[in-house]
Amino acid sequence: MRRLAVISFHTSPLQQPGVGDSGGLNVYVRELVSSLAQAGVACDVYTRTWEADLASEVIVEPGFRVVHIDAGPRAELDKEDLLSLVPSFTAGVIDHIRATGEADAVHAHYWLSGIVGHTVKHELGMPLLSTFHTLARVKAQLSGPESEAREQAESMVIGCSDAILANSIEEAGELQRHYGAAVDRIEVVPPGVDHAFFSPGDRDGARVALGWRAHGVHEGTDRSRRHAAVRTAPGLIDLTRMSDAGGLGAPQHPVLLFVGRIQPLKGVDVAVRTLAELGRPDAELVILGGPSGPEGLAELARVHELVSALGLESQVRFVEPQPHHLLSTWYRAADVVLVPSRTESFGLVALEASACGTPLVVASVGGLQTLVDHGVNGFLVESRSPIDYARHVATLLDDRDRAQAMGAGGALRARDYTWSMAAGRIRRIHADLTERVLVECR
Repeated sequence: MRRLAVISFHTSPLQQPGVGDSGGLNVYVRELVSSLAQAGVACDVYTRTWEADLASEVIVEPGFRVVHIDAGPRAELDKEDLLSLVPSFTAGVIDHIRATGEADAVHAHYWLSGIVGHTVKHELGMPLLSTFHTLARVKAQLSGPESEAREQAESMVIGCSDAILANSIEEAGELQRHYGAAVDRIEVVPPGVDHAFFSPGDRDGARVALGWRAHGVHEGTDRSRRHAAVRTAPGLIDLTRMSDAGGLGAPQHPVLLFVGRIQPLKGVDVAVRTLAELGRPDAELVILGGPSGPEGLAELARVHELVSALGLESQVRFVEPQPHHLLSTWYRAADVVLVPSRTESFGLVALEASACGTPLVVASVGGLQTLVDHGVNGFLVESRSPIDYARHVATLLDDRDRAQAMGAGGALRARDYTWSMAAGRIRRIHADLTERVLVECR
């Protein structure tokens, strides 16, 4: 294999996760490509030019190059507005590959990139590996129909892919049930975690590192509130409402942590209601992330309204997205990490938290069912009921010995997931595909 063309049309591995449409997919592409490069597979990541002053090419590390392709305005756009830009982006990718003459396989991430990869495959005669991360027909069961264009595109790409990479056994089953994907072309390759950053550590030490003090504000702030905001139209919306109730921030107070983009599918409201059902005035919920997608800002407003309606203003803290490598400190500082998502193809947040030795209370959906062994490194919740979430959280808060044992079990289990292992699998898959006859569209 000379070079792998990686398509990440709608979001760049250079963008901050947790902002806009940036999230787990950004982390996935960045970490996987880095590991592939270190394993000797040079990669070009093709993404849309999303800022005016971006260089046409960025060398992240030897063998890892980000190539910016002009398609539409040099500005961040909503994911829903990008479909019309696929043809111009695809043309730019094909021109670059032809000019360099190096790539011999293409790996597309998400359905929009899949359309690009499908055309690249046919224009240049190279094998196509597709990773979808989320699927329209799965989301439709939870939050209403996705666009017909997306469903048709996913079906087309699945039917033409030489290999389809699933993050979990559950996702492989969804590909078969909802799209009739050929079993012999599905490869289950779980994501990894960077154990150099995400590893167990002292909870109280992590809280000190975050500047938490007994009166509940960060170092360098007063007892009023420190505000961090993101710009929205037409003004600003508060993203960081610091707790100022006496006692919060003290080393011993219970902390529940939610990390992720704020959108309906992530279930932030369930996390807030879980805190309410817990009935502990000394407990705090930290919500770390920013609004995402067309409903993100509305969802953020709804969550703020819910916090006020439940009288939890002094117990809920909103924190703006953090650099990925700093998340480990937040995971270690928490007593419990909540992942109440409606759907997850895998759940990188749960894996990272587990690697840091923090027990989990998560929805029993998608790849979380593989990652979490109920009662060993966390609890799986079958329902959407905050009462059920709160019951498991209370178990962990009331029995510190059990919580520590479950945290240790999670850290041990997380050792089975590394990016180097994922890269090794994908390297072998791609090498094999370059020796096969290409799958014909059906």
